[in-house]
Amino acid sequence: MSQDPWKGLREKLEERNWPAVYLFKFIVPADNQKVAQTEGLFDSKTAQIELRKSKTGKFVSISAKEMMMDVDSVIQRYEEAVKIPGLMAL
Repeated sequence: MSQDPWKGLREKLEERNWPAVYLFKFIVPADNQKVAQTEGLFDSKTAQIELRKSKTGKFVSISAKEMMMDVDSVIQRYEEAVKIPGLMAL
């Protein structure tokens, strides 16, 4: 029997009213391809995306605010994000 790795997040998200603007936060290695892949998870026309390099320059913090329709759409976005090598979801 496999356990849902998103159970805790799902429970917290279900306490909110949807649709709602949701803030995603990720840290990725400072590799242009990985940064582009992460940015590509979001609609460039509607999402507010902010990039910030770490002090050492080895990592990039990516914050993205986007209107999400429901809990499942948020979980699906995280499921896609964790496929990017080196990405850490916060």
